[in-house]
Amino acid sequence: MVARTVNVVCPKCGSEQEGGIQCRNCFAVLADQKRIAARRGPRAQTDYTPARGRSGGVFRLIYRIFTWTSLAFLVLAVVLILRKSTPPQVPIDPQAAARVETKLRESQSAAEAGQPHRLRLDTPELNAFLGANLALNGNLAPPGEAPSLPPTGAEPSIAEVQSSVKDVKINLLDDRVQAYVLFDFHGQDLSLLLEGRLGVENGYLRFEPTSGKLGSLPIPQATLESAVRRLLTSPGNREKLGLPAEIGDIHIENGNIVIAYR
Repeated sequence: MVARTVNVVCPKCGSEQEGGIQCRNCFAVLADQKRIAARRGPRAQTDYTPARGRSGGVFRLIYRIFTWTSLAFLVLAVVLILRKSTPPQVPIDPQAAARVETKLRESQSAAEAGQPHRLRLDTPELNAFLGANLALNGNLAPPGEAPSLPPTGAEPSIAEVQSSVKDVKINLLDDRVQAYVLFDFHGQDLSLLLEGRLGVENGYLRFEPTSGKLGSLPIPQATLESAVRRLLTSPGNREKLGLPAEIGDIHIENGNIVIAYR
């Protein structure tokens, strides 16, 4: 009589083989498994144990794919954040500063006379005004010393944000403003590119973001709106965003910032 060969399954790696006391793949001992297979019969052993081995292999494969994919996305995000976005092309006009001074004098004269009027500044004029009046303190910190940051969980104030800013470029596009900010974060230069619409609400300056990038990494719209809202509505910042009573509106129109005086 010819002896019947019983298939056995390795309890360690799940591979199936005909007889033997040691797994050909992982060299685990199969003596006990062989006796169990002989009692159950070849069909029962084939129908049950291999399925479990195949299932475990699939889950291990899915887990490995998920782990490596998550790591790849994390590395990509860090690279994009550290890679500064391209600053907007801001036109340079040597006469812009002189025009701003003239417009400001005319606006002040009209305000003193109580006349409603509008002050319009184009992109070169606005950047000239900011360059002369916006204090960028990022370069004033001692070398190697990062600007002070708010405690963990605290909302950053506008003054704290400004203290780390090294460069600002503003571009006016139709009815939107595009702001490029280069700032220092623990000794590393990072860039922030924001685009949105300006307005006034209840005497306070309002900014509605439409898009943004941290470095070269696009910021999700919901995250962007939440961050801007928290920055503008925190008690310490809201005071600084209050406008003088004589200013009724601020908006972007045809590539110009328009300040309406009552």
